[in-house]
Amino acid sequence: MRIGVIAIQGDVSEHVESVEKALAERGETAEVVTIKHKGIVPTCDGLVFPGGESTTLGRLILREGIAEEIKEAKEKGIPILGTCAGLILLATRGDSQVEKTHQYLLGLMDIKVNRNSFGRQFQSFEVDLDVSVLDSPYNAVFIRAPAILEAGVDVNVLASIDEKIVAAEQDNVLALAFHPELTEDMRIHQYFLDKLFN
Repeated sequence: MRIGVIAIQGDVSEHVESVEKALAERGETAEVVTIKHKGIVPTCDGLVFPGGESTTLGRLILREGIAEEIKEAKEKGIPILGTCAGLILLATRGDSQVEKTHQYLLGLMDIKVNRNSFGRQFQSFEVDLDVSVLDSPYNAVFIRAPAILEAGVDVNVLASIDEKIVAAEQDNVLALAFHPELTEDMRIHQYFLDKLFN
């Protein structure tokens, strides 16, 4: 079993540590690798797409040849977790800000995103969030967070704040507006790992 973390930018080491901690909690072993160049994605059984600056991330995954490999992985049913900017890149469409910046989108999930949904005055905040697949509220950390404005009929909405969707999944793709790698609560990473081990 091999789990790849896209390591172009963002909370890469935090996600690696969280995946390793979640694996240890469940008594499973897997190799966790970082991905900076093409050729590694096809060897992975699961993929994590961390946050970062979405326009830069989009440009670099295209340049490095990783974007096409991620699309192929999705078609093969490989579980993919995208957080913050990762969520933005998974979308099929974006708001006017996304269009204006010519933001590259992978188009793996039938969602429309707002890139900086919670505004500058709320650049960072934490909230106890009701996530439908968890048994109790999850302390979610938001940093200049995006949100999902619209979700297609095949998208399962997992959590919302003030009618803004902040967690959703479609088929093998899980997208979060918040940062599960910045908490000690491994339940989100465990939910992702369930898709690999169950």
